Amino acid sequence: MKKSSLKNFYEFFESIVVALLVIIVLVVFVFRAVTVDGTSMEPNFHHGEKLITTNLFYNAEKGDIVVIDKNNVLGKPVIKRVIATAGDTVKYECATDTVYVNGEKLSEDYIMLDNSPNPYTEDIEITIDDGYVFVMGDNRNNSNDSRNSAIGQINEKNILGKAVLKIFPFNSIGVVK
Repeated sequence: MKKSSLKNFYEFFESIVVALLVIIVLVVFVFRAVTVDGTSMEPNFHHGEKLITTNLFYNAEKGDIVVIDKNNVLGKPVIKRVIATAGDTVKYECATDTVYVNGEKLSEDYIMLDNSPNPYTEDIEITIDDGYVFVMGDNRNNSNDSRNSAIGQINEKNILGKAVLKIFPFNSIGVVK
């Protein structure tokens, strides 16, 4: 009877260790929880919300919400929307806050334009380099993003992952679109 109890304990312990290892691998290599910091992604993401990101087999695509690591001018991870990828030409007209990618005006029903002054005063036209993306916040007048020459194009190696799930607050849990 004692050997059976000891064997059961070791099997239980082994199961716990394996489960913890699987969770650690998933958290380190597949999923990551991040907290929205600031207002640059309003009205879609608000300060303090929690998101789950993944980088498993991830290649940046236009429209993706991504988390960029802290190795940027801001010195902290930031959440932005991918506007253009390698080879695309982006044109930004600051007077009308209009964005064109490859000559086509973007239809951006997700952005917020408030009455605050646009901090960007010069038009931009740039072709995105291989291995880089151009990102912008959804709250265009309150976003420090690729329009800022100090930030510019984002190296894809600095993308921690794509936001896939909003997990907090609980009343807004859902898939990120």
